[in-house]
Amino acid sequence: MAEQKDKKALEKAKGAKPAQKKDGFLKKASRFFKDLKSEMKKVVWPTKKQVLNNTGVALVMMASVGVVIWVLDWVLAVVRGFVLGA
Repeated sequence: MAEQKDKKALEKAKGAKPAQKKDGFLKKASRFFKDLKSEMKKVVWPTKKQVLNNTGVALVMMASVGVVIWVLDWVLAVVRGFVLGA
């Protein structure tokens, strides 16, 4: 029993971290922007052709969904007119 308690106390002592001085705001901000710069260098930016293609696809899809909603609205308005006898 005593050996187990000693082992636990020893493990606890090993796991304890020494007190470290916290970095100031300017140091943290500086590190953040350095990391940001290095990450931005890793980004693979799309070509102009890819941007135009993706924009075109998005516009076509928005127009298609708009037309589908418009047609459904019109059909449901006609059905409502028949049901209510207007």
